[in-house]
Amino acid sequence: MLQPIGLLGCRAGYRQVLNTPGAARQPGIMTETKKIALVTGANKGIGRYVAQQLAEAEVTVLAGSRDVTRGQSTVDELVGDVRLAVLDVTDAASIAAVAKQIEEDFGRLDILVNNAGISSGVALPSEENLDDLRRTYEVNVFGVVAVTNALLPLLRRSEAPRIVNVSSGLGSFAVMQRVDERYGEFNAISYQTSKAALNAVTVMYAKELRDTAFKVNAISPGYRSTELGGVKPEDKPGAGDPAEGALSVTRLALLDDDGPTGEFHLDTGGLCPW
Repeated sequence: MLQPIGLLGCRAGYRQVLNTPGAARQPGIMTETKKIALVTGANKGIGRYVAQQLAEAEVTVLAGSRDVTRGQSTVDELVGDVRLAVLDVTDAASIAAVAKQIEEDFGRLDILVNNAGISSGVALPSEENLDDLRRTYEVNVFGVVAVTNALLPLLRRSEAPRIVNVSSGLGSFAVMQRVDERYGEFNAISYQTSKAALNAVTVMYAKELRDTAFKVNAISPGYRSTELGGVKPEDKPGAGDPAEGALSVTRLALLDDDGPTGEFHLDTGGLCPW
């Protein structure tokens, strides 16, 4: 078992798609060619599969998890250089501790996947509980900004820094305005507006970092069989494979130098309207 990071697997089916050159690495020995990635909320759902796929691509993955037990169980099940990073994106001390440990162990960070997110339900605007709204924004928006800012100094040391913000097509204003399509009737103020705000955050960081090697993008991984919103995967009819949704996240995390920045991508390819 690999040692946890700080306080602190991979499916062969993705090997052909994601395989990238990487030097072999022994635990505790850093190499210049091995990329280092932090994936928040990696103990389940989309984040877990992103961790798997990045490890498959010979990336050292720090799997962020708020829950130590569940996070360690996930890391134990994954194959590759995957380590536990105990991280609560709403806790400044937790974020600082992880940033400090990455500094000490690696001296840089190459990939940040802001995947941690919550849904407090599907309340209509007129019925929204403000505590639920605040809690959603704490994770989906404020947490992303806090983690990104804490890790920017380490990302700046990378030759090819990548930031991927896991958003949702439900955060698209174009989708919100429609009422005649699959998700047009959906009207959940906390989740949808938090993802719309996250999309704006993505644009702002891309704009600030446009004259650097950074690539900052948002991705909608699609409607997937995960536990988001407290709903069991089996109770989500029509939901897709989370591994397929994760693949779109992983592709953005491994963008070439000529890849796009400041864009909102769909899991099916192409761009999602803002």
